[in-house]
Amino acid sequence: MKKGYLLLETGEIFPGTLIGSQEESIGEVVFNTSMTGYQEIMSDPSYAGQIIVFCYPIIGNYGVNANDFEAETLYAKGIITGELCNAPNHYSSQGPADILLKGSEISGLTGVDTRELVKTIRKRGTVKGLITSDIKQFPTIAHSDFLVKEVSTSQPKTYENPGSHIALIDYGHKKSILHALLKEGCKVTLLPYDTTFNQVKALSPDGVVFSNGPGNPEELKDHLADIKMISTHYPSLGICLGHQLIALAFGAKTQKLRFGHRGGNHPVKETSTGKVFITSQNHSYVVEEESLDLSKFEVLFKNINDGTVEGIRHRNLPLVAVQFHPEANPGPHDTTYLFSAFLKSINERTEVMSYAIN
Repeated sequence: MKKGYLLLETGEIFPGTLIGSQEESIGEVVFNTSMTGYQEIMSDPSYAGQIIVFCYPIIGNYGVNANDFEAETLYAKGIITGELCNAPNHYSSQGPADILLKGSEISGLTGVDTRELVKTIRKRGTVKGLITSDIKQFPTIAHSDFLVKEVSTSQPKTYENPGSHIALIDYGHKKSILHALLKEGCKVTLLPYDTTFNQVKALSPDGVVFSNGPGNPEELKDHLADIKMISTHYPSLGICLGHQLIALAFGAKTQKLRFGHRGGNHPVKETSTGKVFITSQNHSYVVEEESLDLSKFEVLFKNINDGTVEGIRHRNLPLVAVQFHPEANPGPHDTTYLFSAFLKSINERTEVMSYAIN
């Protein structure tokens, strides 16, 4: 058992025991409040470049398995836990979480006072951290990587099905989004993040989904014109980063939250009905409500805890975008109906077009 430390750029030091690859690693330190689903969280591409702090005190108690990954590769920079279980007990377990970290070359710490660490992040705001075996001066970080390019597919991939053809633009999609569409019977074509309007048009999809992903949405400003063209011409659904990009494409602004929303218990209110849904969330940025053109968009959902925008709907186009994850995994499935509502908008558009042609 090798002693290690998490050094924060603000000067705080949190001791623990090194786990995983035990290599030095630096990233943005964020925390997740979920009680279960640590494998899905660790493999979510939206955590690229980040060190994940688990609020739940024990991680790894039901092991890991081949079915619960959200990506083929783990992109997180590190994992911080209060306790890591190395003797999991579950019928589907194929090994302990530490083996997954080692195999993925992800470093981490256990035995950390995660309660105090989360309190520090809440006080300081999201900060950079260094997982290391020695106490040292915090290194200077020259620049941030363009994370979306790292996690997006490099080539189109098609998943056949008899239903509507959906183009899924990949900014770092969770597999659960793909599986949700396939479960609805959709044919899905997964596309790189930099796919243009003309390339989408050549596929003749019935609808488009803009996926989740890591990083600052403004890093994709060169692609906003194509995003606007695509979402104007096809029924579209934006999720998390996809939501932010659609808002930016139509002239709105985004801002970074103090410490983000990450967990499976975030309440959002549907503005038209007052109905509350519990949602799964993972993001650092939100759409500024005052920057939205309310002649074109209505605010569909709001976060109950802080009042931030959680969803928008275009007043004239079949275009909806939500900040939370309707596919959940991990988390509640309160809002999975958004996928069927999206497909309904596609079918309605198809019927209208068919009537117009006839």
